[in-house]
Amino acid sequence: MKFIENLIRSIANETADKAISRMVNDQYTENLSATIPVGQKIGMANLMEILMRSAHGTPVPRPLGSPIHFSPWEKLLFNPVHLFRMPTPEKVAIDTSVTIGPRARKPLTISIPIMIAAMSFGGALSKNAKLALAKAATAAGTATNSGEAGLLREEREAASLFIGQYNRGGWMNTPDKYMQLDAVEIQLGQGAQGSASQRTTPKNIGEDYREVYGLKEGEPSVIHSRLPGVDSPEEFIGLVGRLREETGVPVGLKIAATHHLEKELQIALDAGVDFITLDGAEGGTHGGAPTLQDDVGLPTLFAVARASRYLARKGAVGQVSLIATGGLVTPGCMLKAMALGADAVYIGTAAMMALIGDQIVETAPFEAATSLVVYTGKMTSELDVDRSARNLARYLGACVTEMEQVAQSLGRTALSDISKSDLCTLDADIARTTGLQWGWASPDMQDEALEWRTFPAAVSPERQPGRPTRETEEVSVSAYSI
Repeated sequence: MKFIENLIRSIANETADKAISRMVNDQYTENLSATIPVGQKIGMANLMEILMRSAHGTPVPRPLGSPIHFSPWEKLLFNPVHLFRMPTPEKVAIDTSVTIGPRARKPLTISIPIMIAAMSFGGALSKNAKLALAKAATAAGTATNSGEAGLLREEREAASLFIGQYNRGGWMNTPDKYMQLDAVEIQLGQGAQGSASQRTTPKNIGEDYREVYGLKEGEPSVIHSRLPGVDSPEEFIGLVGRLREETGVPVGLKIAATHHLEKELQIALDAGVDFITLDGAEGGTHGGAPTLQDDVGLPTLFAVARASRYLARKGAVGQVSLIATGGLVTPGCMLKAMALGADAVYIGTAAMMALIGDQIVETAPFEAATSLVVYTGKMTSELDVDRSARNLARYLGACVTEMEQVAQSLGRTALSDISKSDLCTLDADIARTTGLQWGWASPDMQDEALEWRTFPAAVSPERQPGRPTRETEEVSVSAYSI
């Protein structure tokens, strides 16, 4: 046994010696380590995607959205209170409920402000994954979303509150389907793919997929860039009015966040929508082109801030609900989005990670964790639906508890009461663009501080924040000399 161990060590040592020797002595043009500076120059993810494009000649279907962190949530901080406003007593319950579409004949009320984002059966997730999401949402007292799909009967039965997407594929767009929904979300785009069209080839469409989508054998599923039958703002306005009249439930609009945001919002308000879902550039998907994920759209933080300001200007706050989604992965950034003006949030990637939770070990080391949940995954039958639902329900409960702790520290008794006044920012540019106060300066010095931060040479010495005047200098000297 000792002989074998020594032999293995000798072979490994000799192999390592030769490899290191070649790396040291060979020029980069002949050296395997040439990948290191190349990877540092363009990024390992970009390098891999270059190789994938060259191998297949098609866009790379990258899962779960862009790795770029567009929204600097970490530069926003909550302001705890101690005396000027007292913290909330621990015996006082924090109200976590939200009503979506209060103007609708049948508003949608959820117990917590976190909902499960739109992820479609077939186009993205397996039936088991969709059932687990629906069961978790029901257990937590919140809603789940169909995504761009037809009506999956088992999902509808498992979800006590179910939002369905009137979609660009047309699969939920008939009365026999949308009349079964608790809210209708007209899907015109998403953060990870803008309004680009999408196509699923027949080889990735099983019998259950075809049945839910109403496809013929050999027919692909196609998500169009435009909603069929809506080729003008006027036709969109007519559609919203018809759906609100027919269903009585909240009817909303989902779009990818965009710099044209206010123009889009005005049309939505003209249409009389009950809610608006903004999907920031950080939004995920089961597999989208990297260019659409990395280079299209507006970050969630700035989209929410702009949208809430516009709704306030139009007097729509409290009438039209604002739902934020896209890259919200911690309870902190979810609550910050609400403080900026969102009434509720959707989570997708975080929900999927929580869903598979301790089952990730079943896939390692040979399969990706997503193989448990995506429709085309190799291990979808291995997903334990009830166990996954419990995982996600516990995660949602933990997130809400952390939100309640923040509310207590802010002296608030409802999550919906938390506002921009409960936040400050460490970034002067964010302060200027969102209306938040800059944490580097006291509330009474905001204007002078931001002016000095922008044009320091133009601000006289006596108005520069933190700079002592002659009087304060004399007081300081005399005080220290005592």
